[in-house]
Amino acid sequence: MDTELRYADGPSTEATVVIAATPARVWALVTDIDLPARFSEEFQGGTWLDGATVAAPGARFEGRNRHAAIGEWTTTSTVVACESERTFGWAVGDTAEPSAQWRFTLAPEGDGTRLTQWMRMGPGRSGINPAIDAMPDKEHRILQRRLAEHHANMERTLAGIKALAET
Repeated sequence: MDTELRYADGPSTEATVVIAATPARVWALVTDIDLPARFSEEFQGGTWLDGATVAAPGARFEGRNRHAAIGEWTTTSTVVACESERTFGWAVGDTAEPSAQWRFTLAPEGDGTRLTQWMRMGPGRSGINPAIDAMPDKEHRILQRRLAEHHANMERTLAGIKALAET
């Protein structure tokens, strides 16, 4: 039986792919903050802020998103992990209490790279909270559906990165 999901517990999901390309090649793709928009149904694009042009600790970017149930919105994210060819991660909103955290992790695997994309909701409030507030008895189902949406977008993004890296 599934454990009951609660937003307060920081539900998460991840997806992994093995890519026949070097970590350097994969790194160049995962740190292009606009690239996932080519594959995701929700993420519409990203733009560096404050004069930043590349991923670096503390760099900020704006993300544009769209979802059929809630419309369009933007977020501001801060790079919180950036180790070349290994880890690229960011916090959405307040870094002390983000609405979500996202991360790409790269690891050499044979002649290629194992790429994992991970995300965790909360602990700060996000766009899912009004639905949970309105239907607290359905929190588990709301979170399951949202995690499934994120996971599907991750799988599309990873497949797209794989295709580009292996070209």
